[in-house]
Amino acid sequence: MAWIYLFIASLFEIAWTYSLKLLDMRKVGDIKWLYFFNNPAGLIVLLPLLGYIFFGLANIICFSAAIKSIPAATAFSVWMGITLIGLKIVDISIFKQPYHLSQFFFIALILVGIVGLKESS
Repeated sequence: MAWIYLFIASLFEIAWTYSLKLLDMRKVGDIKWLYFFNNPAGLIVLLPLLGYIFFGLANIICFSAAIKSIPAATAFSVWMGITLIGLKIVDISIFKQPYHLSQFFFIALILVGIVGLKESS
């Protein structure tokens, strides 16, 4: 069950990272709170902040549940590896970021390391 928590924590970390990328505190500060419910555009500005808070807390909760059963260094390495791979996949597939084939080789090395850490713990 701890490995499932670790994987879920990685997914929340990916979502947290992109909510941080989309967050514009200047726009949040410019929200006219008195008229907030009259203008639905204010909610669109506020969504990345809400995602930042929710995904960050969910990530911490799941990661802390995972490291109760998995050694901390192993859990952190696997969590970060899954997160890095997920970020790269989202960058390529959703944000259409350029990539090089050599990057897939290095992603495969990360995957080998993740599997090796999981199997040796």
